[in-house]
Amino acid sequence: MNIQRHVLVLVAATAVLTSCSKKQAAAPPPPEVATVTISCEPVLLTTELPGRTSPYRVAEIRPRVSGLIQKRLFTEGADVKEGDVLYLIDEAPFKASLDNAEAALARAKANLSAVEARVARYQKALLDKAVSKQDYDDASAALKQVRSDIAYYEASVETARINLGYTRVVAPITGRIGRSSVTDGAIVMAYQAASLASIQQLDPIYVDVPQSTTALLELEHRLKEGNLNHDGTNQNKVQLVLEDGTVYPLEGTLEFREVTVDPTTGSVILRAVFPNPNGVLLPSMFVRALVKEGVKAEGILVPQQSVGRDTKGTPFAWVVDKDGKVERRVLSVDRTIGAHWLVSSGLKPGEHVVAEGLQRIRPGAVVKEVAWQPETPAPGPRPVDHGKEPVTLASTKSASH
Repeated sequence: MNIQRHVLVLVAATAVLTSCSKKQAAAPPPPEVATVTISCEPVLLTTELPGRTSPYRVAEIRPRVSGLIQKRLFTEGADVKEGDVLYLIDEAPFKASLDNAEAALARAKANLSAVEARVARYQKALLDKAVSKQDYDDASAALKQVRSDIAYYEASVETARINLGYTRVVAPITGRIGRSSVTDGAIVMAYQAASLASIQQLDPIYVDVPQSTTALLELEHRLKEGNLNHDGTNQNKVQLVLEDGTVYPLEGTLEFREVTVDPTTGSVILRAVFPNPNGVLLPSMFVRALVKEGVKAEGILVPQQSVGRDTKGTPFAWVVDKDGKVERRVLSVDRTIGAHWLVSSGLKPGEHVVAEGLQRIRPGAVVKEVAWQPETPAPGPRPVDHGKEPVTLASTKSASH
């Protein structure tokens, strides 16, 4: 009986040991997660604002004299240069007026020599008392009258010559001309309300974007608190995104910020000027302008996929400590920067943030870390190279934030 009892005990112990070894062998390994190491880097902060283009200069073409349009000399929609003749107005009546003024001037000048000679004779005769003082005064008055007539007719000739020149309607600026509102044979009036055509200078071209006063105040607070470094030369550069999402290859320059707030929208207008040598930008085109705010010297960026939100909308991320345990960390985020979030608080340089494998972790769990490899971005428009600026990424804050 004792031997049987010992055998049963050994069999039971063997079964327990076998069961424990099976459980230990079946224990799953720690879940593998991809992490990114947090670091500080200088980040250029920009604000993305919607806007529209407007011509650099606009000239409405109106006639300066009344008459009949003989010929239109331009092609609608073509580029014209300053001084190009656009319309020809019938010059016959203005040529006749010039000839009439020149004839009257010649007649007045023909009488001048005779009257001057008479005044000279009367002046000498007056010394000898051969003529009366009244006769001399009448001759002197006649000379002044002739000289006044000459000045009057000279002005008339100049006026007639100017009006004759106005029969050639010329372009006051260089630009692109639109459609013509009149055709050959139309009667036009001097300085009429309706323009004959319009010329718009498109190179360079303006971009007008509204910015809320709230955003302006936030920017001033950041600058005063020292959170941003502002370089006036570089910050005046503006980048443009077209309607199809492509980046306009040429940078613009911020010209001025309007000093009056629009009471209906609570915003001010920012005006930038862009070179437009190829005519890509057209008037009233919808664009998005990236206006530079400043450089955040110690910015912390994390991938957008690393940041989640709880039921209250509070952003958080999972951080792996030095023992390989996962910790949930509440964050304060500022804005999106490409595929990253700019973190204001909640993370420190050197910490490891989970970027992939979030569905396999829980608070306090031990994980196995591997380096995160970001996906290669798809081919598309690239941001403008900022040269020697100490900026690694260009950040974007939409006007809706």
